[in-house]
Amino acid sequence: MLIDAPRRRSDPRADVERGRSAPTFDRGPRRILFGDLGRAPARRGELGVVMSTVAPDTSLSEPWMRALALLDEDLRRTNAAPRTRRAYAIDTLQFACWSDAGETTPEDVGPRDIRRYLARLTERKLSATTTARKLAAIRALFRSQREHGHIEQSPADLLATPRRASHLPRVLKAPEVARLLDRIPTGAPLDIRDRALFELAYACGLRAEEIVSLNVADVDHDAEQLRVEGKGSKTRFVPAGELALSAVRLYLERARPALVSGPRSDAAPSAARADREARSADAARDTQALFLSRSGRRLGTSDVRRRLRAWTTRAGIPGGVSPHALRHSFATHLLDGGADLRSIQELLGHASISTTQVYTRVESARLRSAYARSHPRA
Repeated sequence: MLIDAPRRRSDPRADVERGRSAPTFDRGPRRILFGDLGRAPARRGELGVVMSTVAPDTSLSEPWMRALALLDEDLRRTNAAPRTRRAYAIDTLQFACWSDAGETTPEDVGPRDIRRYLARLTERKLSATTTARKLAAIRALFRSQREHGHIEQSPADLLATPRRASHLPRVLKAPEVARLLDRIPTGAPLDIRDRALFELAYACGLRAEEIVSLNVADVDHDAEQLRVEGKGSKTRFVPAGELALSAVRLYLERARPALVSGPRSDAAPSAARADREARSADAARDTQALFLSRSGRRLGTSDVRRRLRAWTTRAGIPGGVSPHALRHSFATHLLDGGADLRSIQELLGHASISTTQVYTRVESARLRSAYARSHPRA
């Protein structure tokens, strides 16, 4: 059962003494602590891991435990990503703790209770985006309860989503992308890897998670396309440009074999042999992965972000550039070149066209700026 994951013993006040923020909500006789979120690995069942990390000393009532476990099972059944399940587990656990402190069961929660909870979030200076995310998790919780027949109507459906500030995504200009990619040399294995990685990320508009999830077999050189497993385990096929495929071929021929073997050891022969045996037995090593680390393991998303920051700094591109900025640039440059929104939606793997429409706002903002600079009566 998800709720049977091991729970570590800890004093929640220690987080405050170590300098971590720990906002609290007061309700009833207990104080519900919201401590250091986002540090537990998503491997032992999301609800159990989140409870042992976020609220190790909190004892929830049985109705709330059943409701949270049921939601996690529903998310798992619909192939929700581990990070999505973990985020939902954190947000719904916080709401469950707050409600349980007032002796309110899932069946008793009404729209007024959720409004009070959201009001407390606003008082704690949480952003509208964060509040909207938490409300989405609460909606999913009560939707699960309704679908399983535990309640007749979801109390969260009657609440409006907080209005979020409109932020346009960071987009690099085409010359900036060219300067970034051309700045990466093709000499050392790690440099060749980085050149292939970012060429492919920009050519195909990939998320960071999609980049590191690629396997060697996902690259079809004959069809000049890439097999990508996106959110919700949805597979799509994306065309790949010749420059990106050439960089990948160079990486597969000259760099990846050196990374598969791992770094050389300067230790004594017996120690080196033991080191090699330990590496070969390491479960984290993935010989099918397309992009490998120096030690021969599949790259992580943090590795991709770190390497991109290093290369953008060397290329003299200001501001923080994330892998998602390359994805935004991919979509915006396609739109500039005349591609229609439906095609861009399919290439990006968006479930809804409304998500893709943000790039039309980027284009509109660019046109307005050009008009203001150029028109004599602007």
